[in-house]
Amino acid sequence: MKKTILLLIFSILTNLVFAQGKVEKGTIVIGKTDSIQSKILGEQRKIWVHVPNGVNEKYPVVYVLDGNGHFSSVVGMIQQLSTTNGNTMCPKMIVVGIPNTDRTRDLTPTPIDPRVDTDPPNVTLADTTFYKTSGGGENFIAFIEKELMPHIEANYPTAPYKMLIGHSFGGLAVMQTFVHHTDLFNSYICIDPSMWWDKEKLLKETQKALAEKNFEGKSFYLGIANTLEEGMNIEAVTKDTSGDSKHIRSIVALQSSFEKNTKNGLKYRGKYYPDDTHGSVPLITEYDALRFFFDFFPLKLSMKDYTDSTGTLASKYQNHYTLLSQKMGYQVKPNEDEINNMGYDFLGRKIYKTAESLFKLNIVNYPESVNVYDSYGDYFIAIGDKANAIIQLKKALSIEENEISRKKLSELEEIKK
Repeated sequence: MKKTILLLIFSILTNLVFAQGKVEKGTIVIGKTDSIQSKILGEQRKIWVHVPNGVNEKYPVVYVLDGNGHFSSVVGMIQQLSTTNGNTMCPKMIVVGIPNTDRTRDLTPTPIDPRVDTDPPNVTLADTTFYKTSGGGENFIAFIEKELMPHIEANYPTAPYKMLIGHSFGGLAVMQTFVHHTDLFNSYICIDPSMWWDKEKLLKETQKALAEKNFEGKSFYLGIANTLEEGMNIEAVTKDTSGDSKHIRSIVALQSSFEKNTKNGLKYRGKYYPDDTHGSVPLITEYDALRFFFDFFPLKLSMKDYTDSTGTLASKYQNHYTLLSQKMGYQVKPNEDEINNMGYDFLGRKIYKTAESLFKLNIVNYPESVNVYDSYGDYFIAIGDKANAIIQLKKALSIEENEISRKKLSELEEIKK
């Protein structure tokens, strides 16, 4: 029972031990604070929002429960994995951290009284305020669906793809959403969830749903921490009946149900992390989950691609991003700057056919960009085709007057005279 109490204490303190650093002049800012007045919850809710740098781009949205504890690490991880380097591992994403006000209320699915509803009953915990507001999970999910999501979609450049991340009680809320509001998110990261809650009521509901429902198009990743007592192992714990192992036993039972139901259309992976505790497991779980969800995302280029003289490199990019668009459910385009830089690299090496195909690819994907026409103009200048260079530079200037394109055009027109 000692370990169970420690896990409960960790859950109580999770929303107290993390604080956002004060933003002062000269500091690096990874996001902004926003707020929304919730009629459903009857309170003002702060949210933390990270938006990637980009122009005229839309991004998937990751909603992070216990946002005050996990926001910065999730933002940093996604920034690292989505950095354009020719082998991007996941898309750039908006991250919405949801800090807590009443954590137990919002993240638990049902109210319980520890004097009668825990196994065994626990009078000591009943003396605290920990359980008194429990069971508000459905209201909290309604807040996310009917108030928070519309606010984010109205004020930020969102794409349709959505992900939910939760740890401990947050993992319990992830399971509640996955089972009872499946279509609210495309993918779910559930980290060491408190499936023991209310005599495993939600666990039983999950087991039933996994056997009966269709989860086609959904992705789920379950991370399990090592909360075993000394001398116990992951195989033996399923037969244990002590209160100390109830937390991990309930998660192992959850994992078993996922693994038994392989024909419900769900893209699933679960992993036990023997070297991680309940507190350390979120980071590695989130990393592995992102790599699993977006295993189709990287475009693998060979040295042959970087010396391509046939122009097929642009087709390779276009075909790959067509596949990504199908997988993500919205149009995903190659990064304009990446393609532009590659075009200039090939132009500098006088591999003209490939350079032209890359510049033309940017024109197809970013027809409203000044830069794509200016760059294509540089291609024509390099091959000595002044007439077509003038056409492209005039297109750039028709979108927006700029000194660089104007100077090039003036020089070409002067030479033409």
